[in-house]
Amino acid sequence: MTTSPLVPVDWLSDHIADSSVLIVDIRSAESGGRAAFEAGHVPGAVHSDYAAVGWRIAEGGAGGLLPDAGHLSALLSRIGITPEHHVVIVSAGEAASDFSAAARVYWTLKALGHRQVSILDGGYRAWQESGGPVVAGVSAPTPSPHYPVRLTGSLRAETHAVEKVVAHGDATLLDGRSQAQFDGREKSPQVGRAGHLPGALHLDHCRAIQPGTGRLRPVAELEQLYEQIPPGPVVSYCNTGHLASTNWFILSEMLKRPDVRLYDGSMSEWTQDPSRPVATNVS
Repeated sequence: MTTSPLVPVDWLSDHIADSSVLIVDIRSAESGGRAAFEAGHVPGAVHSDYAAVGWRIAEGGAGGLLPDAGHLSALLSRIGITPEHHVVIVSAGEAASDFSAAARVYWTLKALGHRQVSILDGGYRAWQESGGPVVAGVSAPTPSPHYPVRLTGSLRAETHAVEKVVAHGDATLLDGRSQAQFDGREKSPQVGRAGHLPGALHLDHCRAIQPGTGRLRPVAELEQLYEQIPPGPVVSYCNTGHLASTNWFILSEMLKRPDVRLYDGSMSEWTQDPSRPVATNVS
């Protein structure tokens, strides 16, 4: 089966009965969580709460970190994922942050060595609006054997690597937060100091999403939006590696840019050390 990083509703409808396809609904509390899933979901889907079951962890004051291999193996095994599955991630599809959640789960699966994974364009909302079948009730996953996680590190930028980029400017640092947070006029409570990584460019992840939806803009529009990003390596970041996942997904998976990494610790990890520099645009 040819794997596309973003699949439309009609593709999923055509493949919904394929035993090699595993649909993972990641709706969390802000979208109703398990209760919303049990009220209605794509037939055959299993639920894995993006925020609650450990797709990201907090450690040492930093939020949003990639868990270790043992944690990830147990998580995937509980859901029933095997290396042979084509995983299709279904978010709520209501807002830009929903797409970021799907992109972060996608990145995690790719980072741990899973080959076939896609995001449902528009998420559950698009599925409903298309008239796709919906079922209610519990959908318990069938646990799989120990998942053989193989963390390569090629998609992840850790803090020591980001320190080198800040010092030498040998990659583009791309901040996906709001303009106010980038400038330092506002600050997430998860971040120690307001501002951005020195030398970073800014591209709010929301600009890539069609307004009022959780659906990406057409590829031609994305190409135009992201043409401002210079050629060469890119490190995508935000506060906790959540919103930045959208910019990572578009550059790496949709526009096929090489050497695009996600800084999962982002500003929440960077600002734990007061000696690391932070820039602002506040006079």
